[in-house]
Amino acid sequence: MASASKLSKHQARMGYAFITPTIVLFVIFTVIPVFMALYLSFTNYDIVSKNDWVGLVNYKRLVDDPTFWTTLKNVLFYSVLYIPLNIAISLAMAVLFMRKRFGVKLFRTAGYLPTLTSGVAAATVWIWLLNPEFGLVNEILSKFGITGPSWLAEMPYAMISIVFVTLWQSVGANMIIYLAGLNGVPEHLYESAKLDGANAWQSFRYITWPVLRPTTFFVSTMAIIGALQLFDQAYVLTKGGPANSTKTTVYYIYQQGFGQLQMGYADAMAFALSLLILVFSLINMKLNKEEDAMI
Repeated sequence: MASASKLSKHQARMGYAFITPTIVLFVIFTVIPVFMALYLSFTNYDIVSKNDWVGLVNYKRLVDDPTFWTTLKNVLFYSVLYIPLNIAISLAMAVLFMRKRFGVKLFRTAGYLPTLTSGVAAATVWIWLLNPEFGLVNEILSKFGITGPSWLAEMPYAMISIVFVTLWQSVGANMIIYLAGLNGVPEHLYESAKLDGANAWQSFRYITWPVLRPTTFFVSTMAIIGALQLFDQAYVLTKGGPANSTKTTVYYIYQQGFGQLQMGYADAMAFALSLLILVFSLINMKLNKEEDAMI
């Protein structure tokens, strides 16, 4: 018993020794900056000289800032388009690529490759593809007698273009997650359903979809977080235009913090956005639990 107790304590000490560096780095680079940002959100910090306590002034300004509310409306509109399409397309790709066919591994790789591309690099390429005068997209449309719009300079095409580009770059990663989930579905369930006369849609509805519910919850939660934090594509593709129709909250935070040097106000917006992300994540969690209870 004594030797077992010593071994247990030794293992515990070694475990703490291994996780200590990670915890230290997490505290230094995550926890401390978060609390510093929270403090600065109550100041007029401008990076250069000012750092006076102003209380709730930044948050009051936030409520009266029409541009801030415009950015929230933009990211919510983007989320409504992006999140359902992301889930549907990535799941469809996963179901399609689960089939044992010749060359399916090549298609899996091709579907995942855009995920490995830098967001800025991908957006730069799509600027050329979506160019209204010599872009490949409008060139293809012209072959069918269709005059393509100025994708990145007209409403609502600018936001739709951003949705398309981010979908192109993100569905591959979610496809891999769904493939992992599909591999966990017991094969005997499909065999039993087939013996009972179930068709492909019924098998998907009553077997695949319920089993994939935890996977879908993870994918949807990450999609919500990513959608509300959209920055790269909006910054590179449209610079927030036209008429602020694609300006996102993170882009506005960047402008206020590093463009206008109003870091205190930027921190206040960042915490407001964090609260919004938390609210939507909790709503998604509650909806997922309710659906699980109905099954």
